[in-house]
Amino acid sequence: MHSTKFPVAVPPRRGAVAAAAAALLATPLLAAPASAAPGDSASLRRAVTVQNIVNRLKTLDGIAKANGNTRAAGSRGYDVSVRYAELAFKQAGYQVSRQVLPFRRYTEKSPSVLRQESPEPAAAIPHHLLSYSGSGDVHAPATVPAGAPLGCAAADFSAANKGSVVVVGRGECTFAVKATHALAAGALGVVLYNNVPGEMSGTLGNGFLGDAPVAGVTQEVGARLVAAVPRGLRLHLKAETVRTDGTTTNVVAETPGGNPDNVVMVGAHLDSVEAGPGINDNGSGSATLLEVAHQMRAATPKNKVRFALWAAEEAGLVGSTHYVAQLPAAERRKIALYLNFDMIGSPNYVRFVYDGDNSAFPPGTGSAPGPKGSGAIEKMFHDYFAAQKLASAETPFSGRSDYGPFIAEGVGIPSGGLATGAEGIKTAEEAEVYGGRAGEAYDKCYHQACDGLANINRRGLKEMAGAVAHAVITYAADTSGVGRPLTAPASGTTTPSSDAGGLHDHHAAS
Repeated sequence: MHSTKFPVAVPPRRGAVAAAAAALLATPLLAAPASAAPGDSASLRRAVTVQNIVNRLKTLDGIAKANGNTRAAGSRGYDVSVRYAELAFKQAGYQVSRQVLPFRRYTEKSPSVLRQESPEPAAAIPHHLLSYSGSGDVHAPATVPAGAPLGCAAADFSAANKGSVVVVGRGECTFAVKATHALAAGALGVVLYNNVPGEMSGTLGNGFLGDAPVAGVTQEVGARLVAAVPRGLRLHLKAETVRTDGTTTNVVAETPGGNPDNVVMVGAHLDSVEAGPGINDNGSGSATLLEVAHQMRAATPKNKVRFALWAAEEAGLVGSTHYVAQLPAAERRKIALYLNFDMIGSPNYVRFVYDGDNSAFPPGTGSAPGPKGSGAIEKMFHDYFAAQKLASAETPFSGRSDYGPFIAEGVGIPSGGLATGAEGIKTAEEAEVYGGRAGEAYDKCYHQACDGLANINRRGLKEMAGAVAHAVITYAADTSGVGRPLTAPASGTTTPSSDAGGLHDHHAAS
C-alpha cells in the first residue's frame, strides 16, 4: 500500500525535503498487478481499488489541513501536493518532469458583502465572489445593461450604467468579458446571475485585472434583483482581494516504453480553490490517475502513456493551456487522444460522459465542436458502462475543463472524459436511476471549505475509477478505434444534462 505518511507541511529546510522524499520512496510497493498485459482491463480494474484511491485522498486532505485547508495553485498546500505526486510517479517508475509556468494567484483577505439597501426590506443577499474579482466597497444604485441583458458587447453598456452596480445575466460569453465591458462603461461593481438553477461559483480568470468587485448569485436571486431595479434597487457590494504574480507547476509523467509517436495522454487538475481542500474537485481525479499509474507500472504498453496533473485549472485552465501552447506542432501530432477526469467522486453523483460527437449538445447550445475521434471516445465510455450494467448520461463537451486547450481550433486533438457533477441540480429521473437526492446539487460542497474526505461518494468513485482504468489500459494497447467513424450517434442511457456542473462553466463561455 502506498504511503499516507507523506509530510504534509512544507519542509523548512532542503534536508527536510530530501528526508521526505526518502520516506516516500522507502514505502513498500503494492504487489505487481496481474495487468502487465497491454489491454487487460479487468485485471487493472481489480488492482485499482477505491480504498487505495481514498488513501491517496487522505494524503491530499492532510496536505491541505497542514497548509490553511487549501491546495490552491500558488499556495504551500499546492506545492506539497506537487511533491507528493512527483514522488508517487517516480516511485512507480515513470519519467517525471515539472513544467513551471507564470501564474497570478488570487486570495480574498476578508469575507465579501452583498446587501440590498433599498427598497425595503434591506437584507443580505447570498452570493459567491468570483475569483480574480477586484476590490472595492461600493454603495450604489443597481442597473441592468442598457442593451442585451447578457452584456457580451461593449455596446450593451452605456452612460446609464456609470456609477452603478450592474446586474448581468449568464450566457454566451465569459464572465470576464461581461465584467470588463461593464467596468469600462463606468460601473462600480457587477453582479452576475445564473441562467440555470443552483449556485454560481466561478472565476473571472487569471488574466482579469478589473479593479472592482464582481459577485455571482443564483438564477432566482438574479430575477428578483432585475425586477427590483425599476423600483430603486440600491446595493452594497464589498470585496477585499489580492492578486499576486508568481509561478506554479504542472507535473507530467510518462511510461518509459511505448510508441513515442502515438501518445495516450491522460490528465486531471491537481489544484483546489482557495476556499477548501478540493478533495472531490479535483483530488478525486488526481488520486485516481496516481493509482492507475501505480497499478500500471508493471505493464508494457504498446503506446506511450503520458499522465498530467495540471496547475491552476481553477484560475482558468492556466496549466493545461500553457502546456498545449508550448508544445511544438510536431509533438501535438503525436498525441493520439486526450482523456480528462475532473470531479469523479461527487456525493450526489451521476455518471456523466462528455458529449464528444455533439449529438446531444450541438455547437451553439453551450458545447464545443469535438475534434474527429472524440465521438468514438464518448462511445467507448458509454459502452463500458453498459457492459457493467451501469447507466450513463451525456453532458456538454464545453471545453470548460482541461481538455479545452486540446480541442481548441488549430489543435484538434480527439478528447473525452468523465465527471460526476458539481453545482448542477439532480433531476428526478437521475435520482431514480443513479440514486441520491433529486432537487439537490450533485456536489453540495463544490468550491467550498467542506470539500473534504466526507464529501466523496465511494461507490461512485469506484464505478468511475473502473471506467478510467479501462480507458487508459485499452488505449495504451490500441488507439485505432478513435479513428473509426461512428455508425450512429454516441449516447447514454438517461436524458442528457446541460446542468451537470463539473465542467467549470466559468472557464469559457459562461
